[in-house]
Amino acid sequence: MYSGWRRYLQSAGATIENDAVSHFGDPGGELRAVQTGTILCDLAQFGLLYFRGPDSRAFLHGQLSSDVQNLGTTAAQYSSYCSPKGRVLASLLLWQATDGFFAQLHAGLSEDIRNRLTKFILSSKVRITDAGDTHVCLGVAGRNAEMLAKNCFGAIPQSMLGVKHHESATLIRISPDRFQIICDAQQAPALWEQLRQNTTPVGTACWDWLSIRSGIAVIAPATKEQFVPQMLNMEIVGAVSFSKGCYPGQEIVARAQHLGTLKRRMYLANILSDAAPQAADELFGANGNGQTSGTVVNGAASPEGGYDVLAVIQIAAAGKNLHWKSPDGPVIKLLPLPYSV
Repeated sequence: MYSGWRRYLQSAGATIENDAVSHFGDPGGELRAVQTGTILCDLAQFGLLYFRGPDSRAFLHGQLSSDVQNLGTTAAQYSSYCSPKGRVLASLLLWQATDGFFAQLHAGLSEDIRNRLTKFILSSKVRITDAGDTHVCLGVAGRNAEMLAKNCFGAIPQSMLGVKHHESATLIRISPDRFQIICDAQQAPALWEQLRQNTTPVGTACWDWLSIRSGIAVIAPATKEQFVPQMLNMEIVGAVSFSKGCYPGQEIVARAQHLGTLKRRMYLANILSDAAPQAADELFGANGNGQTSGTVVNGAASPEGGYDVLAVIQIAAAGKNLHWKSPDGPVIKLLPLPYSV
């Protein structure tokens, strides 16, 4: 997080832990506001990489699982960066800027992925920089989010994952009532002041809960290289192209798709517990054989009680008695995803 922006958020009442906003003094009220009002959130839980140079598009197309070749300036896309074994190293949100591409990913993976990708640039005319010190990402969500976006910027994207570039900021429409705003770090305080007049500032976990309910996985350091993209439902949300050329892990990803060998899928679930589930926590059946049946990908407190999680679970075990962390731990209750698996 940019130091000047950190100081501003703290002056605005933010409690910052692990370089992200934990809350603004009322975690319970902030969580309730996610369902009943309109929220404003700093998105420092994500890192931001910037790819610049005449070969950026071709380079990213050859490294990522999505079709970057046909990505225009008016749309964003989900994507993934895989190991040669087809395991997801990072999940991404990708969009095109005026002279390059931005890739948003878990902040804890940003430096590692930048260093890894830099090794493959070779003679390509591409430069990868960390944009976290120069740009701020904000999230606005709720019943008045669209109206606020219009009031601030005028024209807004109409389609899901639509992008609208303005002189002062870029808007991405994540869902009908959820927008992400990317702006210069120096402009962020003035924009925050304008937006907070009609919103409730909240911690990052509130935004994470909305992403979980949307069925969008975020790979963290603890879950790096554990799943092929289809286990995370990435092909369903447009993060995988099966018609593009080669990229790391492409043969394995294609084989899992066309040979029907997938035995695990990602599900949405609730865990009624006072303790917070963590990425990579294991799920167990109640048969007592000690075998794991699933892995938590993401978790966040739910305004409806307990914690909602995205978890990769053995398809054969889904819907059966599953428990968190041990065979006699809290029960896993499956919830419907917003898309068909």
